[in-house]
Amino acid sequence: MSVLRSPRRPGGLLRAALAAVAAAVLSCAMAAPAAADEPGWTAEPVAGSAPAAAKSGARPYFYLSGTSGTVLEDRLALANTSDQEHTITLRGADAYNTADGAFAVRSARESTGAGLWISFGAVTTVKVPAHTRAVVPFTVTVPPGSAPGDHPAAVVATEAGREVGVRVHLRVDGPALAALTVEDVAVRGKGATARVTYTLVNRGNVALAPELAISAEGTLGKVAGRSIRSLPVEVLPGQRVELTEPWPGAPVFDRVALTLTVTAPGGARATGSTSAWFVPWGIAGATGLGLLGLGAVAAAALLLERKRRTRSGEGPGSGPAPHGSAVPEEAPAPEHELTGAPR
Repeated sequence: MSVLRSPRRPGGLLRAALAAVAAAVLSCAMAAPAAADEPGWTAEPVAGSAPAAAKSGARPYFYLSGTSGTVLEDRLALANTSDQEHTITLRGADAYNTADGAFAVRSARESTGAGLWISFGAVTTVKVPAHTRAVVPFTVTVPPGSAPGDHPAAVVATEAGREVGVRVHLRVDGPALAALTVEDVAVRGKGATARVTYTLVNRGNVALAPELAISAEGTLGKVAGRSIRSLPVEVLPGQRVELTEPWPGAPVFDRVALTLTVTAPGGARATGSTSAWFVPWGIAGATGLGLLGLGAVAAAALLLERKRRTRSGEGPGSGPAPHGSAVPEEAPAPEHELTGAPR
């Protein structure tokens, strides 16, 4: 079997080479902005500076605890991974939950709590040479009479509008209260896209990592809910977060009583409930239109029957008298007078 091959054209190799060069230039041009966007520096706790982290080394955040009136110490590491010097400004800040539960920090003007307890002394701006790691110590001064429990804060490193926040988990010794409530429970959507919205409020003095379970009861018995699972948020003391939970087990047609049960370490437990109707409005609408059409047909038939009786001279009382009703007596026939004499 022979194979036909197309003849080579001298310009084909040249065009292929030019295309390869163009692709390489385009690739470099696209990669250049990504390299320019690289921050070039990081901020994180110094590894192993706390006893709890001595074994693992790296720490995701600072953890400090002590009694009110004490001064706590720790260290921040700034690593410059770029080829140029970076000038980084440091400050303390209060931490809070956003509406959806994310961890966020307040501005210097808005920080009025534990963020003001953090101090870098006279060193608030640090110049970090290229490929150099700087270690910056700081203190946390807990005011006398501070309330026991968690006081969320963060160390914030800033340069040219870019901010990096490192969480400071600060706990003041004393009684710890784990308490929360579940509020504003509602059901949105239907079928496989149904979801449950609710609000968690931390009414204690410690941060909570909650777990959620959903149970549902319909008119004919239990409805599929959601088994207990950990929520991807940590609710800080005094904060409220608005969450949404998918509910793929929602019924198509039923009235359901829904109960949310939330628990958290430390003995926190709370429930919230609501009820919801699930109606397939498409089917209900079609059924309603069918019933209306049937009623209209029946009314038209009755009207036609009445018209037919009217035209045929039948009145409402022309039919036979009902059983047991009085029948009017007929008038006597008139008597005829006989004339003439008998033969």
